[in-house]
Amino acid sequence: MRIRPLTVDGLTALAPTTVACLLGAEAATQGWPPLDAFAWTLVALTNLPLALRGLAPLTVFVVVHLSWTVYVTLGYWPVVNSPAAMVALYTVAATRSNRVTAVCAALMGGVWIYAGVISDSDAMASVVGQAIGYPLVLWRFGYAARRTAELTVRLRAEQAERARREVAEERVRIARELHDVVAHHMAVINVQAGLARFVFDSDARTAREALTTIGDAGGEALAELRRMLGLLRADDLDGTDGAGEHGAATEPTPGLDRLEEMVERVRAGGVPVDLRVHGEPRPLPPGVQLCVYRVVQEALTNVLKHAPGAAAAVELAYRAGEVAVSITDDGHTEERGRGVDPDRMPAPGGHGLIGMRERAKLYGGTIVVGPRREGGFGVHLTLPTSEQAARRGDTVTG
Repeated sequence: MRIRPLTVDGLTALAPTTVACLLGAEAATQGWPPLDAFAWTLVALTNLPLALRGLAPLTVFVVVHLSWTVYVTLGYWPVVNSPAAMVALYTVAATRSNRVTAVCAALMGGVWIYAGVISDSDAMASVVGQAIGYPLVLWRFGYAARRTAELTVRLRAEQAERARREVAEERVRIARELHDVVAHHMAVINVQAGLARFVFDSDARTAREALTTIGDAGGEALAELRRMLGLLRADDLDGTDGAGEHGAATEPTPGLDRLEEMVERVRAGGVPVDLRVHGEPRPLPPGVQLCVYRVVQEALTNVLKHAPGAAAAVELAYRAGEVAVSITDDGHTEERGRGVDPDRMPAPGGHGLIGMRERAKLYGGTIVVGPRREGGFGVHLTLPTSEQAARRGDTVTG
């Protein structure tokens, strides 16, 4: 739970206020005039403004030191309000430039020496030493706090930029894979168009079947393009080229027919994998098959990396209007992971959760990723297999 900065400042102001009240009550026993109503008012005016130090550090510093100066001028014990002055200077040092802090430090040191002169102290050497030492120490601590805050802001900005870059790179990689899917549809359309043109006058039935195939392939290709463009337009990618230097993939786009092959590679890598299929297998759009394949690949690769030797299970379910896949591991990492052959491990399927999330979002699916109650880790992906169901959006939990 995050606490509001104003609340933090209010709670911080309680510390010097409490110290001032305790010291004020002991003023008479230290040989100083006891605090009357006006003196207590000055104590309040010196300490309570610290509750607003985060909103106006310089204003609070000036108010605190003016009240403290009046309090000292009236002959009361100067030490009572010194903690408030220190907190005010530290706040300025933590939020303002060195030049401003230097002026404020000199002002605090001047008030400190003035208090020693007014009280006719017989230890002025000590008072001067304190007037120089305390402001310098507070300046140093405040400067360190300011630098830490600046570095924290810079680090968060760099992390956000790195995450944005990873998302952009993952989307470009997905676009390359979708290029293969769309190219497949275009090849089918080209072949069927040539067939229809060849038999148009001699075999009307074959020509109609070819045209029907062209319409189906064109519809699937347009659906893939709409998904891809909708994803890539979500963020400006500053002219990123989807083709890149590697060009189109030379291997066929992996689908569910190669799932068993990939699972066998993981088994050879030292992870026992149980693959189960529920429901009647049916043809699915190439993009959906690619999404399922890559998510399974990424999840099993994570098992190889982070839980070597753990037993994994992959369950693929064909349902009405959707396909679901679950990848789980039992979390037990005994010595079963020894003897792993790195060359037989599956290639990574993306930037971890970012890749899984982007793929699920691309096809309007839902994905749940996180530890399981019974131990281990789990990934559950559900993808709609109809255009209407794909409009529900995506959900990611961890």
